[in-house]
Amino acid sequence: MVTWPARIAEGLSVTLRYLFRRPVTVQYPEVKRPPKARFRGRHHLRRYENGLERCIGCALCAAACPADAIFVEAGENTNEARYSPGERYARVYEINMLRCIFCGYCEDACPTNAIVLGHDYELAFYERGENIYTKAMLLDPPPSPELATPQADPEGRFAHRAILPEGLVTRFGDPMKG
Repeated sequence: MVTWPARIAEGLSVTLRYLFRRPVTVQYPEVKRPPKARFRGRHHLRRYENGLERCIGCALCAAACPADAIFVEAGENTNEARYSPGERYARVYEINMLRCIFCGYCEDACPTNAIVLGHDYELAFYERGENIYTKAMLLDPPPSPELATPQADPEGRFAHRAILPEGLVTRFGDPMKG
């Protein structure tokens, strides 16, 4: 039979053992650990070295997405406004980050390696509408400003939930009122 002084001594011995070890906790906002090499974080749309977008608007990433979080609408390239090297480009590219499960299937399905999952993991939102990442938010900056493609950011499938500069009311009305 174990008496109460023996139980107290056992508890104190555990406390003293861990007292002199290095702490396992990290004070997160002040100290940030770098993610591992295979970590899948925020999406990025890449460009070629000449500034053209890699995305050709094929929507294979949207087809591969099990959460149906990606919406792609293709547009035709013209000689006056060339966005990508092919015949088409992604006129609208949106990712609903609340639906995304960061599985990486979109990255695997892309034939031009246009979409990659980076190492950014701080994806907090104050409003639900901020979770819609548009093409302008996802597209990496061009290597130099003169190589920027002519860019328009039309509204896509998720745009009725996006926060516009004038507030929450969009062309579909106020999304918070249902």
